[in-house]
Amino acid sequence: MDPYAKPRERKVGIQRPKITHLPKSLEKRTRRERQAEKQAVAAERRAIKKAARRHLKQQLLAELGDAD
Repeated sequence: MDPYAKPRERKVGIQRPKITHLPKSLEKRTRRERQAEKQAVAAERRAIKKAARRHLKQQLLAELGDAD
């Protein structure tokens, strides 16, 4: 996933929440399970973005250190 993707581009890829349009009688997951999965995906995205920001900051500091 691209950490700097536009809002409509973020919910793509392998780890996206699984959306199924099934009646309640056929749905095997409970509401809590679906919400937990959605929150786990959101937490993973936040971690990816945080790691990307940290990496870019380290890269910038390294470039500034080399320039001196």
